[in-house]
Amino acid sequence: IDRLARNQAPVYLTGESGSGKERAARLIHAQSSRAAQPFVAVNCGAIPENLLEAEFFGYRKGAFTGAAEDREGFFQAANGGTLFLDEIGDLPLAMQSKLLRVIQERAVRPVGAVAEVPLNVRIVSASHKDLSAEVEAGRFRQDLFYRLNVIRITVPPLRERMQDLDPICNALLTRIAREAGVSPTPALAMDARDRLTRYGFPGNVRELENLLHRAVAMSAGDLIVEHDLGLPDAALTAATQESERG
Repeated sequence: IDRLARNQAPVYLTGESGSGKERAARLIHAQSSRAAQPFVAVNCGAIPENLLEAEFFGYRKGAFTGAAEDREGFFQAANGGTLFLDEIGDLPLAMQSKLLRVIQERAVRPVGAVAEVPLNVRIVSASHKDLSAEVEAGRFRQDLFYRLNVIRITVPPLRERMQDLDPICNALLTRIAREAGVSPTPALAMDARDRLTRYGFPGNVRELENLLHRAVAMSAGDLIVEHDLGLPDAALTAATQESERG
């Protein structure tokens, strides 16, 4: 991460949903020379297609019905810092073309504007899709993929890095307890930890976070036991069999 953070080239993160791609993007930004500048995270798949251009590039007052004032887009908000484009594989081809031009020209033209605005933004993108396959299928622009895929990082699923379970759980429990106003931070009992290691986590770190949220709410004291996790034996058996098949 340190070496990648110092390098200002675009980074492409690939991995299953919930595996921690945004967390990796934030670490890259935090350890870079841009750390004091904005980090703007965008879920590309959550924006209606008719709003993409205005949301990404901003607009000028009067550009369309309802544009009562000038508004910055994601690129302007991230100027000087890092723009994280999550699930970039969900962007339609027309928007991909416009995004490619912005990356190439390092400038953006807001909707309704006549002049482009220069930008200094580092792009970190991510997708759970295989973008190489999307290119082959004609659903993703090859030239844009080349622009984004300068430095490629594969974020492995949680089931393949169970050696990291303890520090991940500790970090999540610390944050969950802080946000919930719980003190001291609950700890995992050995039986709870063992139960987690026997689960396949199809939802990856995101699912682990949900499990721990529930466990903190259900635990009777400062120690989370296996019953608090709510993981039935059938789920453990199915996860073990799936892992063995993989």
